[in-house]
Amino acid sequence: MFAEFSSGYYLGRLYVEPFGGDRAAIRRDQHEQINEQLYTSGEGIERLDSPLVMKIDNRHVAVSGDEGVPEGTLALPEELLDDTDIRNPPKLKEVLLAKAERADQLLQYQAELPGVGT
Repeated sequence: MFAEFSSGYYLGRLYVEPFGGDRAAIRRDQHEQINEQLYTSGEGIERLDSPLVMKIDNRHVAVSGDEGVPEGTLALPEELLDDTDIRNPPKLKEVLLAKAERADQLLQYQAELPGVGT
């Protein structure tokens, strides 16, 4: 689903569509699979529900897993969707997925300084 893109990101294509929830989401089993393949070290017990950090257009978003999201889809709340160039969703869109170290950095900044990295 995602391929190496740069030192900080993987590149993939997902359908982007509106979501009635309060956070960005992808299908739960895909979320866990991506976490396991790209975010875990393989040492000890590791969480598979950590947020993924994706960049859509110019905005970073923390992405959770949700059973109600179709496979291959990034579901965005209306306010986040409004910040993209998507006007008639769903739309197949290139999405950047932050690598583990970059994701940790962005999530840390977001926790310390809301609005930074988004």
